[in-house]
Amino acid sequence: MNIALWIITGLLTALYLFSGFGKLFVPREKMAQMANAARWVLDFKPGTLKAIGALEVLGAVGLILPALLGIAPVLVPLAASGLTLLMTGAVIMRIRRGETKAALVDGSYLALAAFVAIGRFALEPFTG
Repeated sequence: MNIALWIITGLLTALYLFSGFGKLFVPREKMAQMANAARWVLDFKPGTLKAIGALEVLGAVGLILPALLGIAPVLVPLAASGLTLLMTGAVIMRIRRGETKAALVDGSYLALAAFVAIGRFALEPFTG
């Protein structure tokens, strides 16, 4: 279980770092042109996108850094819980826009983040 949690945590960390830095540094018009699934960014103000990006980067850092450093590892499941909430909002937004395929992808990220949160809170916590 511990190995599975580490693998999923690593994948989510890479995903959220990439996604978060994209929202922080790529203009929303350019991001919207990258793919049909990215057109949602035009529904939000640039400041809101930057806030979402910052939350994703902070969540990614919170997923892995406390455990690697051994400093306040309780932050790992808290970061996973925060990313679960963030992805819940993403799924709701996708459903409202009628983007069912993208909602399923975001729902899978939500499920993985929830798995890490539950896993690190209850199944395989870092502290006894």
